[in-house]
Amino acid sequence: MAKRTRVTRQKAAKIADVARLAGVSVATVSRTLARPEVVIEETRTRVLAAVRDTGYTPNISARNLRVRKTMVVLVAVPDIANPFFAEVLQGIDDTLSAAGYGLIIANLAGSPEKEARYVDLVCAGQADGVLLLCGHVMRSPDRDLRDAHVPLVAACEYIPSEDFPQVTIDNVGTAREAVRHLVELGHTSIAYLSGPTPNILEQQRLEGYRQALREAGIAADASLILPGDFTFHTGVEAGRALLTLEPAARPTALFAANDEMAIGLIKTVRAAGLQIPDDLSVIGFDGIAYADYCEPTLTTIVQPRRDLGATAAAELITLMTNGRAGPRKDIKLPATLMLRDSTRPPRKSRGRSSRGARSG
Repeated sequence: MAKRTRVTRQKAAKIADVARLAGVSVATVSRTLARPEVVIEETRTRVLAAVRDTGYTPNISARNLRVRKTMVVLVAVPDIANPFFAEVLQGIDDTLSAAGYGLIIANLAGSPEKEARYVDLVCAGQADGVLLLCGHVMRSPDRDLRDAHVPLVAACEYIPSEDFPQVTIDNVGTAREAVRHLVELGHTSIAYLSGPTPNILEQQRLEGYRQALREAGIAADASLILPGDFTFHTGVEAGRALLTLEPAARPTALFAANDEMAIGLIKTVRAAGLQIPDDLSVIGFDGIAYADYCEPTLTTIVQPRRDLGATAAAELITLMTNGRAGPRKDIKLPATLMLRDSTRPPRKSRGRSSRGARSG
């Protein structure tokens, strides 16, 4: 019987062999392979030379970390309960899915603890990029998203002084257009229902309101600026506040910084017997689906919600594919004033013609 030849195989190199040859720790080898940009050049050169000399082959998961191919994107949303974000997320998901990416929705809901956990998740290499719909760069107590060295793109809420792409609308200009519409209808007593003061959207929409009043020669009245926070609840509270005023002191029109507050206000004042728009014209902002189903239907600024999401996702895919940051882009998409049934000339000037050919 023929003698079987014994085949000896060279033992596969381990990460410890690379570390020993390069004179570094196993953790440094792992970090060099996963995130070479954070390792100093001298160490990186030694480690990569040791990898070549030993013939070490990282496993699939290590290779995926190194080239940032989790094929997952994290999307940070300030409040998933806000219906505005539904179509934005749909545009994001459609675009990412077509490119083979999945998404993780980070519903921050004003919680620093949740935000910190999502920052840690991204810094641990669990996402290839981040879409920020929350108006700020997320952070934990000891680091922020920049430490993850992944591409970032912001959408919906502009983040000042950042150098990554941002996809928004002209909030000042469109708010000015909304209030100008009320002025053209003949309203001179126009209230404003605000969002939360620190929010950039609130600041921009308030500025648009003030600009429109100045252009019309109408003095701003601080008592007509009502506090809100973008929720139905504060719309209800603002409606109750209006009802406490004597009829002669009430404004004839109101511009709300978003549709949820406008709808909450309309429901409240109508339940008390006020007629919309006969006693009070109301304009909202965002163009959420409810605006076309409330009674009366709501005149509003319609944002291109799906396009905002799709455009931001496409920008992020480009950055993730190129593997480097490109020139800063501030992309502004058009928004539209949609005239519905909640606006009309005030009673005293009902005969005056309006701009309001009904849209939609």
